[in-house]
Amino acid sequence: MHDIRFIRDFPDAFDAALAKRGLGPLSAEITALDTKRRALQTELQAMQSRRNEASKQIGMLKSKGEDASALIDEVAEIKALAPAKEAEEAQLADALSEHLMGLPNILDDSVPQGEDEDDNALIRTVGDKPSYSFTPQDHVSLGEGLGQMDFAKAAKLSGARFVVLKGQLARLERALAALMLDTHTMEFGYSETLPPAIVNTQTMTGTGQLPKFADDLYRVEDDKWLIPTAEVPLTNLVADAITDAASLPIRMTAYTPCFRAEAGSAGRDTRGMIRQHQFSKVEMVSVVAPEESAAELERMTGCAEAILQKLGLHYRVMKLCSGDTGFSAQQTYDIEVWLPGQDEGRGQYREISSCSNCGPFQARRMKARMRREAGGDTEFLHTLNGSGLALGRTMIAVLENGQQEDGTILLPEALHAYMGTDKLVPLEA
Repeated sequence: MHDIRFIRDFPDAFDAALAKRGLGPLSAEITALDTKRRALQTELQAMQSRRNEASKQIGMLKSKGEDASALIDEVAEIKALAPAKEAEEAQLADALSEHLMGLPNILDDSVPQGEDEDDNALIRTVGDKPSYSFTPQDHVSLGEGLGQMDFAKAAKLSGARFVVLKGQLARLERALAALMLDTHTMEFGYSETLPPAIVNTQTMTGTGQLPKFADDLYRVEDDKWLIPTAEVPLTNLVADAITDAASLPIRMTAYTPCFRAEAGSAGRDTRGMIRQHQFSKVEMVSVVAPEESAAELERMTGCAEAILQKLGLHYRVMKLCSGDTGFSAQQTYDIEVWLPGQDEGRGQYREISSCSNCGPFQARRMKARMRREAGGDTEFLHTLNGSGLALGRTMIAVLENGQQEDGTILLPEALHAYMGTDKLVPLEA
């Protein structure tokens, strides 16, 4: 959400920021609503003040036995006029809030201009691409060959874009989650947290999923929603509160199921586990003082990279351009892992983590503030989130990179203790 005072004081700068997002100038429309609302507020305050003053005068006149009828009529008129003006002011406030809630975050100056993922900027590549003496298969062929990945039965149970994992593959997800949580908590100081997977509308609104992206979410009864990411409940843990600056930074990590309707991705990635309606993810969330958020984004991205490095996977880090940066983010790094079995064995980079600095955007929506010293002014916190990592895509990477010509999968050394073996083998018939 945006600061109406900034829009009021710097309309040209605000419109320029929206233009970078591909949106037309809106400051005039927004400030017109704000001006009218503020005028009504001033009028209502004057009416209330006059009503209070007249009421005192009525009491004084009556105590003296004098006629107060004119003042009584004036108070009655104010009481009759006030509800309509209050309703109009509330309507204007709702319209203004709807405008501000529907607008994306202002991008950081460092974000490159561009239309889509083709315009993202390469920051670095890490590791070497694997080579094979055979044509690599994708994870679907590998998983089905192991007899441990079943899309047909999942479709019978739930429909398209679900999977049933069995045997070593079911254990592999658990092992990957444990490796990620152990790394983030023991090495990087994140606090492991287990939040609800169902949240209310206010919580979804606080992090920016609502109202704009309702079609991409799963709604359940009684104003509740299934979480699309643990970012939602974790970030909202500081909502409607004033955090003592001495307790910052707050760093949390969680392993949860995630649910996405994927309404805006019809026809994309329909094969396999790349884009599913239900998936698991280890998420990182940081809540920091404003001056710390830029450095925290670099740190968080490094924490996500550390998992890929432990798994020995080749990847690259991309800085998202203006047209590809998400609604709530000021800037985002995408980490893309190399999947050799994609594109019919020619290989392809696929996103496995996004790490974003949201600045004060979510905090303003959540009313999440900090205070540096007792009795001092409050200011909005900065929030960050990142995948550390998406488990399904990490499993895909382990399968495709570790595949052998005989259909077995060599596991990264970091997983041996968690899995109790160094390779995956087909289930016995």
